[in-house]
Order: sequence, then structure tokens, then C-alpha cells
Amino acid sequence: MCAVILGADNGVSVSEYSQSKAEWLTKILGLENGIPYHDTFGNVFSVIDTEPLSACFSRWVADLSTLTVGEIIAIDGKCLRGSLDSASNKSAIDRVSAWASQNPLVLGQQSVGDQSNDITAIPKLLEQLDMTGRVVTLDAMGCQTEMAKDICERNADYVLSLKGHQGTLHEDVKTFFEAQSTSPPVAYESYDGEHGRYEKRRIRASSSID
Repeated sequence: MCAVILGADNGVSVSEYSQSKAEWLTKILGLENGIPYHDTFGNVFSVIDTEPLSACFSRWVADLSTLTVGEIIAIDGKCLRGSLDSASNKSAIDRVSAWASQNPLVLGQQSVGDQSNDITAIPKLLEQLDMTGRVVTLDAMGCQTEMAKDICERNADYVLSLKGHQGTLHEDVKTFFEAQSTSPPVAYESYDGEHGRYEKRRIRASSSID
């Protein structure tokens, strides 16, 4: 863990770090046979089952963090920079992460398989999290009925981004908020003038989901 935090990303670099801290590591870990060779680190890494390790990591992070009621947990997918390995014909690594906005802390991650997408990875990530009393945000990819139901069953609230891939729902909502006869009043308004452009944002809220 210490080596990875300092930037180590393979068995060789973990071993080099460990050798440089051999006296300290031997003292706190009780290493009777000294620091393992880099091959040993590589062999151990290669057989680790990442799913239970990820679950353990999430529980460990939960113990470190104090999530407040109403805290926003942002779920988002990202491609790991530099993970594409063309020489070995390996595609880039995609992961979905849960980010605690107020702490700020990554609460958990879930890899996205080559033959799947965020829709299948997000439910697995949600299973790892204690979301009680929090607000989960998801982009349009996560705007799914089952995900919203899952979040509610875990005693959390959600904010889902809605785009045009949901049949006529996006157009219906857009019409509702733009039509003079149904549009709710503006609840919040902000103005930004940066990077050579001027932006005005208005938030309207409605509980009329019928």
C-alpha cells in the first residue's frame, strides 16, 4: 500500500521501495525472511481475486471516512490513463468509481469488462457502498429504472441525468419545463463569465412526476 501510494505500479517498483525501507518494514511487519523478490510480488498480484479485494478496500475506506447525511456520492466511469497496451493487444482499462464529494475520497471502484459497460458495473459498485442518507449522482448512462430502485432500497436519494436515449421521456420532460402553462418557477439562478463566454444557469424543480 505504501509503495503504491508513492507511485509504484508493478512488482519491481514495489520491491525497490520495500528494499529502501527494509529496516522499517521488517520492524512493523515482522518479516523473518526479509523483503520478497520482485517475482514474488508479481506472482502474488497475478493471483489476487480483485472483486473481494475491492469489497475489502471499500470497507476499509468506510472505516476511515465519516460520511455525513446528505453527502453526495458521485458515480462516474473513466478510462485509466496510459492503460492501453497495444503491444500485448490489451484494451484500455475502464472503471466506475464512487467519489464522496465532501470527504473527498474514493469509496470504491468496479472494473468494466471488455464485453460490458457501465450499466452492468454500477450495480456491483453500489453493492459495496453504505449509501444510507446520501445522495447518489449518475450520468445519463446510469439513468435506469432498476438502478433508481436499487438506490431507494438502500435508503438513499438519487440525481440522474436524463438524455435522449430514454425513448420520449427526455422530450416530455423538456416540454414540461419549457411550456409556459406547466413550467415551475426558477428556484436558483447563477451567472458565469469565464474563458470568453457568458453562461446563465437556471434550476427549476418539480415533484409532478405524473
